[in-house]
Amino acid sequence: MAEHLGDRLSRLRRLAGHTQEGLAERSDVSVDVIRKLEQHRKHSARLPTLHSLARGLGVELTALLGDPPAVPSSGEADPPQLVAVRRAIMPPLFAPPVEPAGVEALSPSLLRAELTEAWTLYHAADFGRLMDALPGIIADARLMAAVGGPEQRAAGQAALGKALQLGGHLAIRLGKTDLALSALERAYLAAGDSSDPLLAPMVSNSVAWAYQRQARLDDARNLAVHAADGVEREHTHTSEGIRVWGALLMSAATSYARSDDYATANDMMTTAEKEAGRLAGLPPPVDGKLVSVFSRSSVRIERIRLAVQHERPEEALSLAEGMRLSSDIPPSWRTWLLLDVARAHTDVGHAEGAVKALESLRRVAPAWMRHHTLAVAVVSDLWAGPSRPVGLRKLAEFLGVDQ
Repeated sequence: MAEHLGDRLSRLRRLAGHTQEGLAERSDVSVDVIRKLEQHRKHSARLPTLHSLARGLGVELTALLGDPPAVPSSGEADPPQLVAVRRAIMPPLFAPPVEPAGVEALSPSLLRAELTEAWTLYHAADFGRLMDALPGIIADARLMAAVGGPEQRAAGQAALGKALQLGGHLAIRLGKTDLALSALERAYLAAGDSSDPLLAPMVSNSVAWAYQRQARLDDARNLAVHAADGVEREHTHTSEGIRVWGALLMSAATSYARSDDYATANDMMTTAEKEAGRLAGLPPPVDGKLVSVFSRSSVRIERIRLAVQHERPEEALSLAEGMRLSSDIPPSWRTWLLLDVARAHTDVGHAEGAVKALESLRRVAPAWMRHHTLAVAVVSDLWAGPSRPVGLRKLAEFLGVDQ
């Protein structure tokens, strides 16, 4: 059974060391609302209230609402798929050596094709299939990194670093940030022995994301800025370098925004969006799906998200107006954009616009929407509102909030 919002609120409040009265003061939310949520006398709250509580707790909104479930779990032990991923990331300690097998079947091109498909699954939020495939990919990459000549070993280390980075991303999505950091530490070590000079800064960006999830905003910001400076000095003459640099800049901006420095964050995002225009004049990356997501579209999506999270819905809707997404934007980014647009419409009281965005979200990602607590919260807000536009009832029935 999914954890009740009140239980999650109580747990995060205690971890942060706040009393109910203290959290009420920090978040400017009534202590009565907090008390009713924690006592299960209130099952949801309006989005501005949830944003305020998240800021008062010093966490992302998703930490308060909960990420969508990716795998079934008993609540007590990791499911077998995740155990296999964990074992691949962290092989058994002090185990006897195993003779390598199948070396002749491995090739850098085949391994990169497997990695490309695995990252595609990740961006499509197909976490079940990804967990089935990832342990074998990590094993193949670890083997290639250990055999053959220097060139093949360096290519193997690059593949291993990218596979472990993916393991870190998956672990973050599953709420396992300690496992994520373990995977990313191993990825960074592999990057140091690899043939890819951009792999270490890409992994650094992933670590910054994990730190953001742990509310370590200073650590996240400093790491992203340091890595971005290094890339800017040496690699922004290529599309790969610009994409890695731009993604790091967006990550740093997110940390500034979550630290209540929205002005600096917005300036950085504006700079990033302008610099993304340089990509049009450069050859595209050879393996685009293995390089950081960065384009004018991705920056605009992140700017919309920050505006919504900082209760600037009018600004978010202005940024989204007439927006056309580039073809390389992953499906997961498109779904988040639609949800953020729906949130912005809801916050300004434009129920019809919110329903339109949610209907599009249901068409492109029905399973994701059904299990995402924020999508449920938006529809719950609309259902409790003064008007119910055409289409809202079907959405409410689909998400089970019409009771």
